[in-house]
Amino acid sequence: MPPTPHPDTAQIVLFDGFDPLDAVAPFEVLHAGGIASGGALTVELVSAEGPREVVSGSGGLSLRATATLDPDRPGLVLVPGASGRIAEPDEAPDAVTAPRPGGEPIPVLLGRTLTTPLPELLKAAMANPEVLVATVCGGSAILALAGLTEGRYATTHHQGLDLLDATGTHAVTARVVDDGDLVTGAGVTSGLDLALHLLERRLGPRIAHAVEELFAYERRGTVWRPTGPAPLPF
Repeated sequence: MPPTPHPDTAQIVLFDGFDPLDAVAPFEVLHAGGIASGGALTVELVSAEGPREVVSGSGGLSLRATATLDPDRPGLVLVPGASGRIAEPDEAPDAVTAPRPGGEPIPVLLGRTLTTPLPELLKAAMANPEVLVATVCGGSAILALAGLTEGRYATTHHQGLDLLDATGTHAVTARVVDDGDLVTGAGVTSGLDLALHLLERRLGPRIAHAVEELFAYERRGTVWRPTGPAPLPF
């Protein structure tokens, strides 16, 4: 009898100020896919710094990371975006500022991740042929700010598409963009669509459909890929 293959692991990255829905929606979808597949996929909350309580940007809600992000571990690495207020014109993405009333702006929360070990860990994960890196919402901005998506196709929240373009990333206005070993989702609820697409890629359409039925949710939009003929203008 051939040996049982080791299950893939989906590592969902938490950082200070993360958006809970960006992380929890994919967690539930991927966890359900693991159950439906008999354990072919496991899901874990991780951080760049190791096991710790990580405070989100939504009302002080926190989740516990149980391990350090391991870029050598085969499977998925998923990076959520941040939750906070819209930035003022003078607040640059890489700024480290004192909090203002109403919480810190999203670009500052995203930019602050560049001062942590996260960019180097993500760089190693993207260089690993056994790892697929995925993002939800502003998670792709973290990769872009770290210089990891130049020349790649990606999406993010519609308010961040200009930032992707400014980093040399090909920004696409789609709900989910599949660029091979990089799969990105747009606004926060797109985490559901992205996770279901990942289930279909890793475990097959029957598993993904079963999870859709379980959650009474159907994916929205067409997954964009850089393949096929380019459309003519309407």
